Amino acid sequence: MVIPVFCTDQRTMPKFEYALTHTDGRARRGSLTTAHGKVETPVFMPVGTAATVKGMTSDAISATGADIILANTYHLMLRPGAERVNRLGGLHEFMDWRKPILTDSGGFQVMSLTDLRKLSDEGVEFRSHIDGAKFWLTPERSIEIQNYLGSTITMALDECTANGVDARSAANSMRLSMRWALRCRDAFEVRTGYGLFGIVQGSVYPDLRIESAAALKEIGFDGYAVGGLAVGEGQEAMFSVLDVTAPALPENRPRYLMGVGTPSDIVGAVRRGIDMFDCVLPTRSGRTGQAFTRRGTLNIRNARHAEDPRPLDADSDYPGVGQVSRAYLHHLFKAKEMLGPILLTMHNLHYYQDLMASIRGAIEMGSLDEFAAVFHEEQASGDIEQI
Repeated sequence: MVIPVFCTDQRTMPKFEYALTHTDGRARRGSLTTAHGKVETPVFMPVGTAATVKGMTSDAISATGADIILANTYHLMLRPGAERVNRLGGLHEFMDWRKPILTDSGGFQVMSLTDLRKLSDEGVEFRSHIDGAKFWLTPERSIEIQNYLGSTITMALDECTANGVDARSAANSMRLSMRWALRCRDAFEVRTGYGLFGIVQGSVYPDLRIESAAALKEIGFDGYAVGGLAVGEGQEAMFSVLDVTAPALPENRPRYLMGVGTPSDIVGAVRRGIDMFDCVLPTRSGRTGQAFTRRGTLNIRNARHAEDPRPLDADSDYPGVGQVSRAYLHHLFKAKEMLGPILLTMHNLHYYQDLMASIRGAIEMGSLDEFAAVFHEEQASGDIEQI
């Protein structure tokens, strides 16, 4: 029995609903209302794969401006287990995050992290990358796990098509995902304020992307994701796929580009009609010494920062990290102090949320093209200012 995590009176719950408020070209400004609060779009979701955005407390994540985070079915089913999380009150209670949570279905991780996979129309058998234990994941089981977790947004199970496959293989993979999508829709427990997203597949082949989008629209979902990108195809190919796919999706539903990406990727995808993003890049980069700034990226480990008293980005004063000097951050990384990755992760998440807020403002003003031109100019200038 799944434990209700929050209010049990469905009549008082807000509907799961997307409202489009502004457009600028193909770019969209809107909001998504859910059982756990409102999400302003376009939005970037920090990745909390195993019920934690690494190095960040829930309060610290919220302080960056994040409205929603992502967690992952595959990792949580392995440990601590979805049933255990449910017994402890669901994922929101477990990790003390009261805003919306989107859970990835586990399909990408099964295909990318595990060995000895056996894929069939029924589902996929695989061995855990942790201890080799055998698991069986079907569309129905993926939905059940996400329901146990109490996910605000549940993702349909799909096969993430590998980059570089031929059209025949891409078509077979996509059509398998569409059959799974129908089973996910049938298995999903409809509750006020909660949503289910389908995932468009089809690799880099325009006709397959259009076929996939049409199949998902016929099934009917609360939102639509574009999967199978950011897997090595390059930005130009990714944008070409979005040029075809985004117009084929319903205007009155949110559009989510999975696993993307760099600031440049995000700006370009927003201009092509995408509303939602997630990526490990800001947190993973923070742990390895890479900072995102208005002038592009910098490596805080480089010797040139050892006596630099400036903050990472003179134009931004992010709470908790805005005035910390480059010299201090350099020292923390060289000394292998855990505070270094924490502060740089915090900075990067603030930068991403600041970027999204600026994008939303530009769409509202009808000036996204001008914003994008300045953005690219600043990014190309590099971190060249001298002490």
